[in-house]
Amino acid sequence: MNTDLLKRLCETPGIPGREERVRALIEQEIAGLFDETRTDPMGSLICTRRPRPGGGPASSGEGATRVLLLCHMDEIGFYVKHVDEKGFVRVNPAGGFDMRNLFSRRVRVSTADHGDLPGVMNPAGKPVHIASEEDRKKIPEISEFFVDLGLPGERAREMVRVGDMVTLDEPFVVMGDKAVSKALDNRVACWLGIEAVRALEGSGAGHSCEVTVAFTVQEEVGLRGARTASFGVEPDIAIGLDVTLACDTPGAPAEEAVTVQGAGAGLHMMDASFIADHRLIEELEAVAGKNGIAVQRTILPRGGQDGAAGQQARAGARAAGVVVGTRYIHTVTETIDLRDLAAARDLLAAWLPTVG
Repeated sequence: MNTDLLKRLCETPGIPGREERVRALIEQEIAGLFDETRTDPMGSLICTRRPRPGGGPASSGEGATRVLLLCHMDEIGFYVKHVDEKGFVRVNPAGGFDMRNLFSRRVRVSTADHGDLPGVMNPAGKPVHIASEEDRKKIPEISEFFVDLGLPGERAREMVRVGDMVTLDEPFVVMGDKAVSKALDNRVACWLGIEAVRALEGSGAGHSCEVTVAFTVQEEVGLRGARTASFGVEPDIAIGLDVTLACDTPGAPAEEAVTVQGAGAGLHMMDASFIADHRLIEELEAVAGKNGIAVQRTILPRGGQDGAAGQQARAGARAAGVVVGTRYIHTVTETIDLRDLAAARDLLAAWLPTVG
């Protein structure tokens, strides 16, 4: 289990529109796995592996079924929108946050000329010792949060510019069978896009389909990179790789759990953005059963993922999602079960050779 790669992916900052550092890491990691790589105008990394029937050399790919795996690179974060005279930084969100999870957070401000600056994020207001009971009940708006860089105002204004990237700053750790980190949404998919193809190559099984892995940009603000990447690839089959909820924790009823950790990879059937091709779900289930891979079906009442963009590209594609149940999504304590991650990798590597 290549947890070192997952750690490096999670700890590399990259918010919507600023995924270039994640892309550079992936480019280095995928050397030799694909026949063609390119970066499209929006910044998505498009990597194609031509058919290798019977495990032999690559063929031209002409007439082959085109399979697109969509893996978004971006994490939720912020852009600097103002630095005041005292050096406090105000931010604009890029992605969805629950403000209750932003209190007292360490952050990283990535600047063009001065590297990454450590900072702390807090809401304006009184600390607990002098706050009233009503003060303590209030959940601040995002406009009330600021970043303290520990710098004099003039120095902060010299070093930090409007538009600089701000990310939450927490380390990746393994905890029993779990991995805990910020940005598992969606560096999990980036890991799967690399490791599934690596497992496919290592198996020697070969594949008759053309496999394209698109490491996409700006999913957290509306599937933007996946739309343009999918239009260019024009897939026959699109698989959105992502995390989904695992509300198998205290306080959530079982019928709203979405997934249960340790029960296997998720076969994503429906969310607010798309409905999967039921035949494709059944094909994936059949491969999982044949190979002893644990899977579970998932439906998410709200939200969306890149599989929707693949499904709707040009004249349309058969589409489904392969997902990994994640506790505490959109926090710095996102938690996956490594056995579910391995199941998702193994399923993809076993399924791709079956695609005609």
